[in-house]
Amino acid sequence: MRIVLALGGNAISREGEKGDIPDQVRNSRNTAAQIADLVQAGHELIVTHGNGPQVGNILRRSEAARDFLYPIPLDICGAHTQGGMGYVLQREIINAFRNRGITDRRAFTIVTQALVDAGDPAFENPTKPIGPFFTREKIAPMIEQGWVAKEDAGRGWRRMVPSPRPIAILEDAEILMALGSGHVIICCGGGGVPVMEKDGVLHGIEAVIDKDFASSLLAREIDADLMIITTGTEKVAVRFKQLGQRWLDRMTVSEARRHHEAGEFPPGSMGPKISAAIEFTEATGNDVIITLPEKTMEAVSGKAGTRIVAG
Repeated sequence: MRIVLALGGNAISREGEKGDIPDQVRNSRNTAAQIADLVQAGHELIVTHGNGPQVGNILRRSEAARDFLYPIPLDICGAHTQGGMGYVLQREIINAFRNRGITDRRAFTIVTQALVDAGDPAFENPTKPIGPFFTREKIAPMIEQGWVAKEDAGRGWRRMVPSPRPIAILEDAEILMALGSGHVIICCGGGGVPVMEKDGVLHGIEAVIDKDFASSLLAREIDADLMIITTGTEKVAVRFKQLGQRWLDRMTVSEARRHHEAGEFPPGSMGPKISAAIEFTEATGNDVIITLPEKTMEAVSGKAGTRIVAG
């Protein structure tokens, strides 16, 4: 079975941790064990991942060094994280293969570009906060230079960037070629580096692509049989953290859409995952599973997670 495994941020940087390199390596190692188990069971794996905390740290470093070094554009930040996080994941997957005596499989990373439409309405309404918090005085010169910023009560001001929908994964043909060799492909890190085409020329842009939407698009482009989205809970819930909370083993697309429209899945957390799942299942008829990163093997066999199905 061809599986797109979309790793949430908690698969690499967990809440309550420092999120430094040792933390990321340890979490990547645990995730790699699940990936190796799936490969050993005969599945093809394409791994995507988020990069929010990592991009935030790069931007903080860039800001701290602004008087001494050149700034790093947001598209380059994304490419940096694809390389660094991809390296750690592929190394730990290879180590997990070796521990299981798997000698004919490798893992490697493809720096991936996500094409966006210049007419996407997201460019008129930047909503994605990135980077550090600033005082009003500190951020004022950047606003004069063209930044969009909003105040978070009590915490300071933060830069806001657009989050357009991806319309194509530019390396999908290369990903398919690599899949034919039986290796694990790590791609679409952070949703892919956002690019726009003008007069036949690609340009990097200051934007953030949602990882789940990019993963759903990729899964459709490469004819995946299953998409797994990892998150911070074993299952999806309605009335999450409220009286009457209910964990769901299964949802049809119609049920998922109804709950979403009723406001059960907030835009900053479960909402994009549900929307991405609906898009994939509606387009393909294939299932999506949402679960914890350490439960992926159990979820494939029907013992964990919430499964979203056609209907």
